[in-house]
Amino acid sequence: MITLEDFNKRYQDSVKFFQLRAPSKKAVLEDLIKREMGVQEAMKTGLDKDPEIIERVNTVLYNALLEKKLTSEFEKIHISDDEAKNFYEKNPEIRTSQLFVGLKPNATAKEQKDALERIKKMEEELRAGKGFAEVAQRLSDGPAAVMGGDMDFQAKDRMDPVYYEEALKLKKVGKVSRILRTPFGYHIIKLTGMKTWEQVDPSEVKRMVFGMRRIDLFEKYMNDLRKKNQVAIHEEILKN
Repeated sequence: MITLEDFNKRYQDSVKFFQLRAPSKKAVLEDLIKREMGVQEAMKTGLDKDPEIIERVNTVLYNALLEKKLTSEFEKIHISDDEAKNFYEKNPEIRTSQLFVGLKPNATAKEQKDALERIKKMEEELRAGKGFAEVAQRLSDGPAAVMGGDMDFQAKDRMDPVYYEEALKLKKVGKVSRILRTPFGYHIIKLTGMKTWEQVDPSEVKRMVFGMRRIDLFEKYMNDLRKKNQVAIHEEILKN
């Protein structure tokens, strides 16, 4: 059964998408009939019970929930110039070079030990007076190695947080860090540049702060939702 109310709603929704030429009522009705026949046929064939289809539907429901609950909150976010500047002064855009030994997420104990030995050898070469760029070109992993380890300028939201915080601790351009472990492997970082507020695009900083505020709202909503539910995590799943 397709009611007149259903049809009128679908027709009005369709008209909104056309500015120069609205669809005919007959065309909208035909599309609605085809959709209803298709849905009924899907039910008959059991597609609504297919695990893959159920997963797709659940994803749609999840995204619809977030849109319904959080969109109005996101629209209230306003980042002032002062807020953006204060944030940037604590989290500036920096340029670094790195010596790097990559590790897979599931690296074995031996692979981790070998990687640590490699990065220690690079550290020894630096202490012996070898140039950072020269050591990177000879011994470092990753695409930046051929450029002497240069990672160019990057904002906080584009960098691994552990890497960024360690680089920021160096404070002075030219200083070199200790050996650092991140989810990607082992690093030795050299701070090679830091942009002032006057050198960056304020709108990009506002975009970053806006994104972080969105994440905060999302996490708050999910934490509140978690309190209403019983969540049990079996630690075995996290061991590997």
